Amino acid sequence: MPELFHRYPGNPILTAGDWPYPANSVFNPGATRFNDEVLLLVRVEDFQGLSHLTVARSPDGRSGWRVDPEPTLLPDPLRHPEEFWGIEDPRIVFLEEEGLYAVTYVAYSRGGPLVALATTSDFRTFHRLGPILPPEDKDASLFPRRFRGRWVMIHRPMPTSPRTRPNIWISFSPDLRHWGDHTVIIEARPGGWWDSDRVGLGPQPIETPEGWLILYHGVRQTASGRIYRVGMALLDLEDPRKVIRRSAEWVFGPRAPYERVGDVPNVTFPCGAVVDPRSGELLMYYGAADTCVALATADLRTLLDYLLHAPM
Repeated sequence: MPELFHRYPGNPILTAGDWPYPANSVFNPGATRFNDEVLLLVRVEDFQGLSHLTVARSPDGRSGWRVDPEPTLLPDPLRHPEEFWGIEDPRIVFLEEEGLYAVTYVAYSRGGPLVALATTSDFRTFHRLGPILPPEDKDASLFPRRFRGRWVMIHRPMPTSPRTRPNIWISFSPDLRHWGDHTVIIEARPGGWWDSDRVGLGPQPIETPEGWLILYHGVRQTASGRIYRVGMALLDLEDPRKVIRRSAEWVFGPRAPYERVGDVPNVTFPCGAVVDPRSGELLMYYGAADTCVALATADLRTLLDYLLHAPM
Protein backbone atom coordinates (compact mmCIF):
# COMPACT_ATOMS: atom_id res chain seq x y z
CA MET A 1 0.00 0.00 0.00
CA PRO A 2 1.36 3.48 -0.81
CA GLU A 3 2.05 5.85 2.07
CA LEU A 4 -0.93 8.19 1.82
CA PHE A 5 -0.45 10.26 4.97
CA HIS A 6 2.77 11.95 6.06
CA ARG A 7 3.46 12.83 9.67
CA TYR A 8 4.43 16.43 10.25
CA PRO A 9 8.13 16.50 11.23
CA GLY A 10 7.35 18.83 14.14
CA ASN A 11 4.95 16.36 15.81
CA PRO A 12 3.48 16.47 18.32
CA ILE A 13 2.21 19.97 17.50
CA LEU A 14 0.52 20.53 20.88
CA THR A 15 1.19 19.02 24.30
CA ALA A 16 0.11 19.77 27.85
CA GLY A 17 3.40 21.65 28.22
CA ASP A 18 2.16 24.20 25.66
CA TRP A 19 -0.91 25.01 27.74
CA PRO A 20 -1.14 28.33 29.60
CA TYR A 21 -2.83 26.65 32.55
CA PRO A 22 -2.37 23.23 34.23
CA ALA A 23 -3.48 20.28 32.09
CA ASN A 24 -2.82 16.56 32.21
CA SER A 25 -3.23 15.93 28.47
CA VAL A 26 -4.50 17.59 25.27
CA PHE A 27 -5.88 15.56 22.36
CA ASN A 28 -8.77 14.82 19.92
CA PRO A 29 -9.28 18.31 18.43
CA GLY A 30 -12.01 19.42 16.08
CA ALA A 31 -10.71 21.62 13.26
CA THR A 32 -11.93 24.35 10.93
CA ARG A 33 -10.77 27.48 9.13
CA PHE A 34 -11.68 30.71 10.89
CA ASN A 35 -10.49 34.27 10.16
CA ASP A 36 -7.85 33.04 7.68
CA GLU A 37 -6.33 30.70 10.26
CA VAL A 38 -6.66 27.08 11.25
CA LEU A 39 -8.62 26.81 14.48
CA LEU A 40 -8.54 23.72 16.68
CA LEU A 41 -11.03 23.08 19.46
CA VAL A 42 -8.90 20.83 21.63
CA ARG A 43 -10.03 18.37 24.27
CA VAL A 44 -8.16 19.16 27.50
CA GLU A 45 -8.16 16.70 30.38
CA ASP A 46 -7.56 18.20 33.81
CA PHE A 47 -6.11 16.56 36.90
CA GLN A 48 -9.55 15.44 38.05
CA GLY A 49 -9.80 13.32 34.92
CA LEU A 50 -12.57 15.49 33.43
CA SER A 51 -12.39 17.21 30.04
CA HIS A 52 -13.24 20.62 28.58
CA LEU A 53 -12.52 22.35 25.25
CA THR A 54 -9.99 25.08 24.45
CA VAL A 55 -9.20 26.90 21.21
CA ALA A 56 -5.74 26.91 19.61
CA ARG A 57 -5.03 28.96 16.46
CA SER A 58 -2.26 28.86 13.84
CA PRO A 59 -1.68 30.89 10.67
CA ASP A 60 -0.52 27.82 8.71
CA GLY A 61 -2.05 24.95 10.70
CA ARG A 62 1.38 23.61 11.59
CA SER A 63 3.22 25.94 13.93
CA GLY A 64 2.93 29.22 15.79
CA TRP A 65 -0.03 27.99 17.80
CA ARG A 66 -1.74 30.47 20.12
CA VAL A 67 -3.80 28.84 22.87
CA ASP A 68 -6.64 30.62 24.65
CA PRO A 69 -5.38 31.65 28.10
CA GLU A 70 -8.39 30.05 29.79
CA PRO A 71 -10.76 27.20 28.87
CA THR A 72 -12.95 28.18 25.93
CA LEU A 73 -15.90 25.89 26.67
CA LEU A 74 -16.26 24.41 30.14
CA PRO A 75 -18.83 21.84 31.19
CA ASP A 76 -21.82 23.45 32.90
CA PRO A 77 -23.44 20.64 34.91
CA LEU A 78 -25.72 22.97 36.89
CA ARG A 79 -27.57 24.19 33.79
CA HIS A 80 -26.65 21.22 31.61
CA PRO A 81 -26.61 18.08 33.78
CA GLU A 82 -25.67 15.99 30.73
CA GLU A 83 -22.17 17.49 31.12
CA PHE A 84 -21.70 16.17 34.66
CA TRP A 85 -18.43 14.36 33.86
CA GLY A 86 -17.10 16.73 31.22
CA ILE A 87 -17.25 17.40 27.47
CA GLU A 88 -15.09 15.70 24.86
CA ASP A 89 -14.13 15.04 21.23
CA PRO A 90 -15.68 17.90 19.19
CA ARG A 91 -16.34 17.99 15.45
CA ILE A 92 -16.91 21.32 13.71
CA VAL A 93 -18.82 22.21 10.55
CA PHE A 94 -19.87 25.59 9.15
CA LEU A 95 -23.59 25.75 8.41
CA GLU A 96 -23.71 28.34 5.64
CA GLU A 97 -27.51 28.45 5.74
CA GLU A 98 -27.39 29.45 9.41
CA GLY A 99 -24.20 31.52 9.23
CA LEU A 100 -22.95 29.59 12.26
CA TYR A 101 -20.40 26.96 13.19
CA ALA A 102 -21.97 23.81 14.62
CA VAL A 103 -19.99 21.87 17.22
CA THR A 104 -21.10 18.34 18.01
CA TYR A 105 -19.41 16.93 21.09
CA VAL A 106 -19.65 14.18 23.66
CA ALA A 107 -21.31 15.23 26.90
CA TYR A 108 -20.49 12.71 29.60
CA SER A 109 -23.66 12.36 31.64
CA ARG A 110 -24.42 10.24 34.69
CA GLY A 111 -26.21 7.90 32.30
CA GLY A 112 -23.21 7.62 29.98
CA PRO A 113 -21.78 9.57 27.04
CA LEU A 114 -24.24 11.23 24.65
CA VAL A 115 -24.17 13.56 21.64
CA ALA A 116 -24.71 17.27 22.34
CA LEU A 117 -24.75 20.25 19.99
CA ALA A 118 -23.66 23.87 20.33
CA THR A 119 -23.42 26.70 17.81
CA THR A 120 -21.10 29.70 17.67
CA SER A 121 -20.17 32.56 15.38
CA ASP A 122 -16.91 33.54 17.05
CA PHE A 123 -15.61 30.62 19.18
CA ARG A 124 -15.97 32.88 22.20
CA THR A 125 -19.61 32.45 23.07
CA PHE A 126 -21.58 29.26 22.44
CA HIS A 127 -25.31 28.52 22.31
CA ARG A 128 -25.98 25.05 23.63
CA LEU A 129 -28.86 23.13 22.07
CA GLY A 130 -28.27 20.38 24.62
CA PRO A 131 -28.46 16.61 24.07
CA ILE A 132 -29.66 15.58 20.63
CA LEU A 133 -29.23 11.80 21.03
CA PRO A 134 -29.45 9.70 24.21
CA PRO A 135 -26.66 7.63 25.77
CA GLU A 136 -24.61 5.81 24.84
CA ASP A 137 -23.55 7.58 21.68
CA LYS A 138 -20.36 9.21 20.42
CA ASP A 139 -18.31 10.24 17.36
CA ALA A 140 -20.90 12.58 15.84
CA SER A 141 -20.74 15.25 13.16
CA LEU A 142 -23.28 17.15 11.13
CA PHE A 143 -22.99 17.55 7.39
CA PRO A 144 -22.60 21.23 6.44
CA ARG A 145 -25.81 21.41 4.39
CA ARG A 146 -29.30 19.97 4.24
CA PHE A 147 -30.35 17.06 2.05
CA ARG A 148 -33.88 17.44 0.65
CA GLY A 149 -34.73 19.85 3.44
CA ARG A 150 -33.28 17.82 6.29
CA TRP A 151 -30.09 18.07 8.31
CA VAL A 152 -27.99 14.92 8.46
CA MET A 153 -25.66 13.61 11.18
CA ILE A 154 -23.25 10.70 11.45
CA HIS A 155 -22.83 9.14 14.89
CA ARG A 156 -21.90 5.91 16.66
CA PRO A 157 -24.30 4.38 19.22
CA MET A 158 -23.00 1.76 21.62
CA PRO A 159 -25.10 -1.43 21.54
CA THR A 160 -26.13 -3.08 24.78
CA SER A 161 -25.89 -6.60 23.41
CA PRO A 162 -22.43 -8.20 23.64
CA ARG A 163 -23.14 -9.89 20.29
CA THR A 164 -23.43 -6.55 18.46
CA ARG A 165 -20.45 -4.39 17.56
CA PRO A 166 -20.53 -0.57 17.60
CA ASN A 167 -21.25 0.61 14.04
CA ILE A 168 -21.50 3.99 12.29
CA TRP A 169 -25.06 5.28 11.85
CA ILE A 170 -26.66 8.19 9.99
CA SER A 171 -29.75 10.14 11.12
CA PHE A 172 -31.96 12.94 9.80
CA SER A 173 -33.62 16.01 11.33
CA PRO A 174 -35.88 18.87 10.20
CA ASP A 175 -34.67 21.24 12.92
CA LEU A 176 -31.34 20.04 14.44
CA ARG A 177 -33.22 18.89 17.56
CA HIS A 178 -35.40 15.93 16.62
CA TRP A 179 -33.64 13.03 14.90
CA GLY A 180 -34.96 9.96 13.12
CA ASP A 181 -34.65 7.62 10.13
CA HIS A 182 -31.63 6.05 11.85
CA THR A 183 -29.64 3.81 9.50
CA VAL A 184 -26.39 1.86 9.80
CA ILE A 185 -23.96 2.82 7.03
CA ILE A 186 -20.57 1.36 8.07
CA GLU A 187 -20.32 -1.82 10.15
CA ALA A 188 -17.44 -3.20 12.15
CA ARG A 189 -16.18 -6.22 10.22
CA PRO A 190 -16.12 -9.50 12.17
CA GLY A 191 -13.13 -11.75 12.55
CA GLY A 192 -9.53 -10.68 12.21
CA TRP A 193 -10.08 -7.35 10.45
CA TRP A 194 -8.29 -4.21 11.64
CA ASP A 195 -11.71 -2.64 12.35
CA SER A 196 -13.36 -5.73 13.86
CA ASP A 197 -13.98 -4.42 17.39
CA ARG A 198 -15.69 -1.10 16.60
CA VAL A 199 -15.80 1.76 14.12
CA GLY A 200 -16.53 5.45 14.59
CA LEU A 201 -16.40 8.69 12.62
CA GLY A 202 -13.13 10.61 12.59
CA PRO A 203 -13.22 14.21 11.27
CA GLN A 204 -16.30 15.93 9.88
CA PRO A 205 -17.43 14.73 6.40
CA ILE A 206 -15.40 16.31 3.57
CA GLU A 207 -17.23 17.17 0.35
CA THR A 208 -15.43 16.22 -2.88
CA PRO A 209 -16.62 15.90 -6.51
CA GLU A 210 -16.67 12.10 -6.12
CA GLY A 211 -18.63 12.04 -2.86
CA TRP A 212 -18.34 12.75 0.86
CA LEU A 213 -14.95 11.56 2.09
CA ILE A 214 -15.21 9.88 5.49
CA LEU A 215 -12.13 9.20 7.60
CA TYR A 216 -13.10 6.80 10.37
CA HIS A 217 -11.34 5.06 13.22
CA GLY A 218 -11.38 1.30 13.39
CA VAL A 219 -10.38 -0.69 16.45
CA ARG A 220 -8.94 -4.16 16.77
CA GLN A 221 -8.75 -5.93 20.13
CA THR A 222 -5.38 -7.62 20.64
CA ALA A 223 -3.74 -9.54 23.47
CA SER A 224 -2.05 -6.32 24.62
CA GLY A 225 -5.08 -4.04 24.21
CA ARG A 226 -6.90 -2.10 21.52
CA ILE A 227 -5.27 -0.50 18.48
CA TYR A 228 -6.94 2.56 16.94
CA ARG A 229 -6.26 3.04 13.22
CA VAL A 230 -7.79 5.13 10.42
CA GLY A 231 -9.71 3.95 7.36
CA MET A 232 -11.66 5.71 4.59
CA ALA A 233 -15.07 5.55 2.95
CA LEU A 234 -16.90 7.54 0.30
CA LEU A 235 -20.60 8.42 0.59
CA ASP A 236 -22.95 9.53 -2.19
CA LEU A 237 -23.10 13.31 -2.61
CA GLU A 238 -26.90 13.52 -2.64
CA ASP A 239 -27.80 10.49 -0.52
CA PRO A 240 -25.16 9.97 2.18
CA ARG A 241 -26.83 6.74 3.26
CA LYS A 242 -25.20 5.15 0.21
CA VAL A 243 -21.61 3.96 0.71
CA ILE A 244 -19.84 4.13 -2.67
CA ARG A 245 -16.47 2.78 -1.52
CA ARG A 246 -14.83 1.60 1.68
CA SER A 247 -11.16 0.79 2.07
CA ALA A 248 -10.30 -2.78 2.99
CA GLU A 249 -7.01 -1.63 4.53
CA TRP A 250 -6.30 0.88 7.22
CA VAL A 251 -4.43 3.90 5.87
CA PHE A 252 -2.93 5.41 9.04
CA GLY A 253 -2.08 3.90 12.39
CA PRO A 254 0.17 4.20 15.45
CA ARG A 255 3.87 3.86 14.64
CA ALA A 256 5.63 6.90 16.12
CA PRO A 257 6.65 6.83 19.82
CA TYR A 258 4.13 9.57 20.74
CA GLU A 259 1.37 7.39 19.23
CA ARG A 260 2.56 4.17 20.84
CA VAL A 261 3.15 5.43 24.38
CA GLY A 262 0.84 7.61 26.45
CA ASP A 263 -2.22 7.58 28.68
CA VAL A 264 -3.90 5.20 26.22
CA PRO A 265 -1.25 3.55 24.02
CA ASN A 266 -1.53 2.67 20.33
CA VAL A 267 -4.09 5.33 19.44
CA THR A 268 -4.36 7.58 16.39
CA PHE A 269 -7.76 9.28 16.75
CA PRO A 270 -8.60 12.10 14.32
CA CYS A 271 -11.50 14.46 15.07
CA GLY A 272 -10.76 17.31 12.67
CA ALA A 273 -9.41 18.03 9.19
CA VAL A 274 -9.10 21.01 6.87
CA VAL A 275 -8.41 21.11 3.13
CA ASP A 276 -6.41 23.81 1.34
CA PRO A 277 -8.67 24.67 -1.61
CA ARG A 278 -5.72 25.84 -3.72
CA SER A 279 -3.25 23.00 -3.23
CA GLY A 280 -5.69 20.21 -2.35
CA GLU A 281 -3.65 19.34 0.72
CA LEU A 282 -5.59 17.75 3.56
CA LEU A 283 -4.41 18.39 7.12
CA MET A 284 -5.64 15.73 9.54
CA TYR A 285 -5.42 16.54 13.25
CA TYR A 286 -5.48 13.63 15.65
CA GLY A 287 -5.05 12.69 19.25
CA ALA A 288 -1.99 10.51 19.79
CA ALA A 289 -2.16 8.00 22.66
CA ASP A 290 -4.77 10.24 24.37
CA THR A 291 -1.85 12.45 25.38
CA CYS A 292 -1.01 15.03 22.68
CA VAL A 293 -2.15 16.52 19.36
CA ALA A 294 -0.40 15.55 16.14
CA LEU A 295 -0.75 16.34 12.44
CA ALA A 296 -0.61 14.21 9.30
CA THR A 297 -0.95 15.57 5.76
CA ALA A 298 -2.12 14.02 2.50
CA ASP A 299 -2.99 15.01 -1.04
CA LEU A 300 -6.78 14.88 -1.34
CA ARG A 301 -6.70 13.77 -4.98
CA THR A 302 -4.34 10.92 -4.09
CA LEU A 303 -6.65 9.79 -1.28
CA LEU A 304 -9.64 9.73 -3.61
CA ASP A 305 -7.76 7.86 -6.35
CA TYR A 306 -6.64 5.26 -3.84
CA LEU A 307 -10.13 4.86 -2.41
CA LEU A 308 -11.79 4.58 -5.82
CA HIS A 309 -9.42 1.82 -6.92
CA ALA A 310 -8.49 0.05 -3.68
CA PRO A 311 -9.82 -3.42 -2.83
CA MET A 312 -13.01 -3.36 -0.80
